[in-house]
Order: sequence, then structure tokens, then C-alpha cells
Amino acid sequence: RCALRPGWWPRASRRLRPRPARARRQAEAVRGGRAGAQLGPPPWVLWKHRPCKGLQWIEELRFTPAGDLLVLGFHADNFVVWSTRTGENLHCIPCGGGHRSWSYCSSPSAETFAYIKSGDVMLYSSEAEPCEQQVLLESLHGREIACVRRLGAVQAPGHRPVNVFVTGSEDTTACVLTLSERSRAAVPLARLSDHISSVRALALASPAQTDAAGLSALLFSAGGRAQIECYRLLCAADLASESTVACQVVHVASHRLDEHWDRMKNRHKLVKMDPETRYMALAVVPGTATEQLPAPCKFLAAACSDGSVRLFVLLEAPQKLVLVAESFHHQRCVLKVEAFLHAGAGGERRHLLCSAATDGSVAFWDITASIGDAVDPIFLALGTPLLTVMAHSCGVNSLHIRELPEGRFLVASGSDDGSIHVCLLEVALSADEAAPEPRLRILERVSRPCAHAAHVTGIRVLRPDLVLSASVDQRLTLWHLDWGGLEALSTTFFHVPDLAELDCWEAAEAGGERRWYCVLCGQGLELLRCAALGTPLQDDAQ
Repeated sequence: RCALRPGWWPRASRRLRPRPARARRQAEAVRGGRAGAQLGPPPWVLWKHRPCKGLQWIEELRFTPAGDLLVLGFHADNFVVWSTRTGENLHCIPCGGGHRSWSYCSSPSAETFAYIKSGDVMLYSSEAEPCEQQVLLESLHGREIACVRRLGAVQAPGHRPVNVFVTGSEDTTACVLTLSERSRAAVPLARLSDHISSVRALALASPAQTDAAGLSALLFSAGGRAQIECYRLLCAADLASESTVACQVVHVASHRLDEHWDRMKNRHKLVKMDPETRYMALAVVPGTATEQLPAPCKFLAAACSDGSVRLFVLLEAPQKLVLVAESFHHQRCVLKVEAFLHAGAGGERRHLLCSAATDGSVAFWDITASIGDAVDPIFLALGTPLLTVMAHSCGVNSLHIRELPEGRFLVASGSDDGSIHVCLLEVALSADEAAPEPRLRILERVSRPCAHAAHVTGIRVLRPDLVLSASVDQRLTLWHLDWGGLEALSTTFFHVPDLAELDCWEAAEAGGERRWYCVLCGQGLELLRCAALGTPLQDDAQ
């Protein structure tokens, strides 16, 4: 109980009082950009580091002459010096915690830390000693690897080309690394630690740009907590480095569904998004350059564990990743998504999307209208699929699409029941010149029920008559495709347990011979190559 005096309002009521004219003018100036213009442009984030677990207070950042960035702070009652290069604590000194006067000095001969505790000046000093720790094999990840993508190859003068890969792991980090065929060694170049949960999916805005200066690529990473991060990777030859490759990372944009939901209007009328939503797969939509958009952009499709297929647009200049459309057609966890482009004889272009779910269904979407309407800030529904195929009896854990002439596509998928399904899809446009609509038809299909003894977690169509599949049973098999069936050509056993994904590419050897390479990830990483059709696969590095 309280007696209200004239001119007194409770705290909650003060917010309802009209603001003075001066406050209104200041708010309008900020919204109009007059006050913001004095502050200059916003800072450009190049890279974000997540320091050691439990670091409660960051006091200072220091660069060393060797190029390492040291993070000085407090963890509980300890003073901590953490290295961003090695990812480990260099010093951990019990001092009683933060909120005290302190000073730290480091030199090649000694290191000193002084602080005040209970009115006394305490001094910690240590002389530099030769490091006796020998790293036999540098760690890539602390837990299993969930996804892998090849960026390309970088060649230093006088050296052989070195393949550069990106891996995502259950330890919530992504790693840019080189994997050498000659030395069979994996060398980390950079670690991306922006995710707060596991990194389950990677996608590249292909093709990566390769020139004399090096390799440039746009990378998307996604995983738990409905989080997507986007980076610009710049790789160049560096003879001073162990792998002869140096990598620079520029953080471009990020997106989280919970933050998107908080910004929505009338969100109290909607069902709140599940914070445990995971992105299971990503695919960059090819050929999305359009004059309607204000800046160069990329479109990204995502398969989500909450049963939705979502479409995002990346505006690289303003550093924004925006959700533009979604659909809950599958009504169950969507495991895989692939995007492809159909170009008609008259120059018409249709952007198509393929998604696969845990019930074994594969759906094909036309997302051309969603891409064209991306300039409109209104959030749109993705619509309904043009065609749905029941390819398997359970979850589809691998999916790949290869374009053929005359508007045809080979769609290969692998399932949790060990089966492989391949179909020939024909895309034709209707005769309506004003708004031609795509018509999809399955011309041929073939299925191999017992292709593997466990989940098929990787599949690639190498040629119109050649399919490569990998499974948790640790077998990698080449199949000859014809519409009478799939015939096994060769099989090899690889050494990576719990296979999660594979990536493949074709390269030319010195003699002009074409070879296929594939990289497999799971509880480890392995690189293999196929010399020629019908010959066994060769293990190059692991």
C-alpha cells in the first residue's frame, strides 16, 4: 500500500508519459540518420573468436611478435592467459578473481603478473623455459566430424597443388585445413568458433574463384540452435607456413531463428519456434543473379529438423542474411536439400529445389517466384512441391543431382535401410509465354534395396553411367548405372568409422588422365582417389 502524491507515478506508468519535445527530436534524428552520421560507418567484423570455456571476464587483448593473439582475463578466482593460435591456456594463476588492480608483462626472458589482494601487492614471476611439449599430430576436432567440403587447390611456386577443405564438427567448430597427398598430413589453417552448437552442414557458393593471388570462396555453415554463419575465405600460397598455404577469414553475416522470431510483429499470435531446431543440410541456389535486387546476393536453402524447408537471401554488402520463405510440407524432419537450375531453349530460367525427409520421400519445388519476390520485405510461403517421389522406406541421408542435356537430371539418393535409388527427371516448360510453368516427369527409375549393410550417408553421380556410394558399413562402392539395374564395379573398405558425409571432385593428372577424388568424414578424415573405371580405389591420405 502506498499513498500517491500529486505529480508522482509508479515506475510502470512513467513509460506511458509523453516524452519531452527535446527527447522526441533526438529520437527522430537518430532514426533519420542525422545523429548516426556523426558516429561513422559501423565496424566491419573480420573474425570472431570464442575463448576458452568458462572465461567469465575478458580484460585485455595483446598481439605477440610471433602473430599470436592473447586473451587476458579471469576464470573463477584465476587469472588466465589464453592463446587463440593454439587454443590452450598458457597461464592460469590463482589470484582471487577479477575486480582488482593488476598488471601483466611478458618478454622472451620472463613473464610477470602483479596484483593487489587484501591490501597486499602480490607478484608472480616465471622465467622462460624451453618448451618440452612435442605435438605428434595436431588435432582437427575434439569430437566426430559431421560434414566436409572441398574449397579447391592452392599451389605455391615450386610445390605441388595442395587441397584445401572445410570440416564441421560436433565440437561446435569448423576448421579450414589442408590435406596433402604426399605427406599424408592434415594441417589446420583456421578455426571458426562462432557456433554455439554442433556444425552439421556446410555449403559453398560455387565455383570458388581461383586466380594468381589464390583462392576465394563464400562459405555457409549451419547446425544446432537454428544458427547459420557466413564467411569469406581467402587462401593464398605462403612458403613460410607449414602447409605452404595461408588463410584469411572474414565474417560476413549470421542468422538465428530465435532472433528472427523476436523481431516479428504480432509474434504473440504465432507458435514460438523450437530453440532445439537444427539445420540438417544446406544448398546454395545456382544462377540467382537478378537486376531486381539492390546488391549482389546469394540464395541459400536449408533442410530443418522441425519439418520445414527454408529459403534465405544473403546481401553481402550490408552483411545481412534474411529468411524470405519457408514451407512445412514434409511434416517431419527434413534431412537433405539440393538446388539446381533449368535453362529452357528460349533462355527461360527456373530455379528448382529438391528436399528429402525421414519418411523416404523426395520432393521437387519451383522456387523461382520466391527468388523473384525477395525484394519484397514481406515473408512468403514457399508453396507446395511440383512432384513428390517415395524413393525409400525410411530416412534419406544422402542426395545428389547431376544435370544432363535436354532438360534432364539424374537424382540419386541413399537411405538408412542401405538402399540406393536413382531416377531420371525431365523438366519441361509449359507453352504459356507470359508465365511458363515447369512440368516435372520421372522418365526412368532404378532401385537397389541391399546396396549396403548400413546407412548410406554419401552418394555422388560421377558420370551419367557411374555412381559412387559410401556407407556406415565402411564400404565405398562404384556402381555402373543402367536402367536395368545397378551393377557393382569395385568396392574398397575405408578406415573412418561412423561415416557422416563425403565430397567428390574430378581432377586432371600430369599425363592428362582424369581421376576422381573423394574425401570422407566421420570419426576421422580420409582422402581416396579412383584411377580409372573398374579399378580399385586407392587410399592416399587419412
